[in-house]
Amino acid sequence: MSKRSFSMMGLVVAMVAVATPAFAQDGQTAGAVNQSTVAMWSIITAGFALGIAAFGGALGQGKAVAAAAEGIARNPSASGEIRGALILGLVLIESLVIYVLLISLILFFLPPFGKL
Repeated sequence: MSKRSFSMMGLVVAMVAVATPAFAQDGQTAGAVNQSTVAMWSIITAGFALGIAAFGGALGQGKAVAAAAEGIARNPSASGEIRGALILGLVLIESLVIYVLLISLILFFLPPFGKL
């Protein structure tokens, strides 16, 4: 197996190990959903989503800038066209991160399933 498949397998195992206790129920709340617990997990989920989106956006922007710099270095006469495509790509990448930020803020400030 490659190093990448080992890291993916480790990530899946870690996610299952963290999620398994989260779905355990004690005897008192087996039938009812505790809304404060739902609100807490929605805030934690929003934080993880924002972190993953920021990480992916940063990787995408880094690769885009590296490719644009390499393209301009190979053909300096096409720098205007490359720069325009680079700025458009960076705007689209950053807009996805801003959408996740908006959803995270909604989950943080508005309690799910009505008022607590």
